Amino acid sequence: MITLEKRPAPSNAWAIATPILAVLLTMLFGGAMFAALAGLDPDLTMAFDTGEIGRLQLIQGQTAHLFGSATETIRVIFWDPLFHERFAGFSRPQLLVKAGPLILIAIGLSLGFRAGIWNIGAEGQYIMGALFGAAFGLAFYPSENVLIFPGMVLAGLLGGFLWAMIPALLKTRFNTNEILVSLLLVYVAEAILASAATSWLRNPDGQGFPGSRNLSRHPGTDNPELFAGTGMHWGVLAAFIAVIAATVLFQKHTLGYQIKLAGQATRAARFAGVSPARMVILCLGISGALAGAAGLFEVSGPQSQITIDFNVGYGFTAIIVAFLGRLNPIGILLAGLLMGLTYIGGELAQIILQVPAPAIQAFQGMLLFFLLALDVLSNYRIRVGKAVPA
Repeated sequence: MITLEKRPAPSNAWAIATPILAVLLTMLFGGAMFAALAGLDPDLTMAFDTGEIGRLQLIQGQTAHLFGSATETIRVIFWDPLFHERFAGFSRPQLLVKAGPLILIAIGLSLGFRAGIWNIGAEGQYIMGALFGAAFGLAFYPSENVLIFPGMVLAGLLGGFLWAMIPALLKTRFNTNEILVSLLLVYVAEAILASAATSWLRNPDGQGFPGSRNLSRHPGTDNPELFAGTGMHWGVLAAFIAVIAATVLFQKHTLGYQIKLAGQATRAARFAGVSPARMVILCLGISGALAGAAGLFEVSGPQSQITIDFNVGYGFTAIIVAFLGRLNPIGILLAGLLMGLTYIGGELAQIILQVPAPAIQAFQGMLLFFLLALDVLSNYRIRVGKAVPA
């Protein structure tokens, strides 16, 4: 009989090992998935006769084929974007471009997650930040005033903050579930995004096609690369600043202590004077603002315009990044770079190996699955023994 026995205290060793093991298991089972998608090699099937020796050779050949398909896909995802001479020149700068919004959103989410406040709607806050920021910039088009972009950043922060305040206020006033409310608001934000792309933010010179003006082509509203060939733009810089600020907050500031206390011991936090309502508003507000800023930096830079399919799931993927990084700012930085690598490598695998896009998404989902599954072992031991008679 297999049982779980609660540990007297969480295991630090398992807490450190869990992300590493989750990545390794994701590679293993993801490789098996890619091998299954590759299927058997029909040329090998036709090459051997049906005798006993032929069947053995066929099995060996097909096994080598499947193993080769799996390892090749893993190599394309994790190795080629950084070290292949043909792809590295383009992929290395893209690593920061992809990782920047993931890190920025995950840092905000980690505040709430540490406090036991579950913001699952960062994708909607990301969209609203992009809409607010883009609308602000387009309102001044074609002005090239240097103050427009800072205004867009503030508008993006405000958009994400206001959208996060809906579940925050409903939680504090009516005790609603912030998980459900924030998640359902993502669909509302997507509907508003579609409306903006097809009507009130649509490019008047776009000949009727959906989508706003191209913000990256206009000096007043663009988010340019700060250092040529690095992929570093203002959003990536903001992500690094957020990592530093969160590290200082958790290690040196009273607020960081209150956030951790609220998540670990709610009653003790109340006795210490921590207001649950204020904590909900604070954590959801900060996470919403950072998600909104990520949306603004993305729409003014890499994505360049508001479109119907502007959102690409960064808000949901950032949840994986936050947990993979153990809600630690430095861990989130590393996890964001790793997840950004899966985006770039996944795109290469789709182009080179014809791996379907849903398989890449399933591969990323496996990472969260194994992370949460293994995380149980931080708090519980596995005991194997005979069942005790009732």
